[in-house]
Amino acid sequence: MPHQTLSFEVDDAVAIISMNRPEEANTITQLFAEEFSEVAIACASSTEIRSVILTARGQFFSAGGDLAGLANSGDSLPADLRKLTAPFHSAISRLSRMDQPLITAINGPAAGAGLSLAMLGDYAIASEAAKFTMAYSAVGLSPDGASSYLLPRLIGVRKTAELMITNRTLSAAEAMEWNMVNEVCPADELMGRAQALASQLALGPTKSYGAIKALLLDSLSATLETQMEAEARYIAAMADTEDGNEGIGAFLEKRQPVFSGK
Repeated sequence: MPHQTLSFEVDDAVAIISMNRPEEANTITQLFAEEFSEVAIACASSTEIRSVILTARGQFFSAGGDLAGLANSGDSLPADLRKLTAPFHSAISRLSRMDQPLITAINGPAAGAGLSLAMLGDYAIASEAAKFTMAYSAVGLSPDGASSYLLPRLIGVRKTAELMITNRTLSAAEAMEWNMVNEVCPADELMGRAQALASQLALGPTKSYGAIKALLLDSLSATLETQMEAEARYIAAMADTEDGNEGIGAFLEKRQPVFSGK
């Protein structure tokens, strides 16, 4: 089905989700949240998709919530925000919990919930044109989109508080220094770099990636013993997969493994 606020393409096991409201700075509307949730479900449910890229068209990655549209809500604003965050947060949860690795290719400024989406990637690549700011307290609101979960894990509570309270804007280079992105590249190289990495990961052991993601998501809330028990369960489960057997066999036979994603 065609989408109005984003494009969704799958080619050779790599899915590309592109936010596609460039004239509105790719702001997040109710329709976007619903369509984003649909494609997140499609990615998480697919056995054919083995890596995913999240990016945007135009000069902005995303300026966050559509404040101009929400301003028309009047007294129903709190209810409308709850309605908006339900599919939006569902999409974030599915992309975080899916087995496939997610690469965020951050083509331009990311603000508010747009910054949350930029941080969602298991691997984040920023264009030199990218900038990062929280912006919530500037309009009297508080964060959403999992930024209060993701950022403390990436940069610590002290720096997260600085970003959220002062609305400081970081350049792409500063974001890399702060550990918010893995690498920075020229704008004209961004998608080539993201697609090359996604294609490489699409040949990898997808279920192993999923286990790694699950272990890391829960690691800061688990005790040592709870985490080791989870590690024991996951490594045993991975040993019972096609890719686990192929990986071990290839190691013993001194050859490159050929993973199926199963």
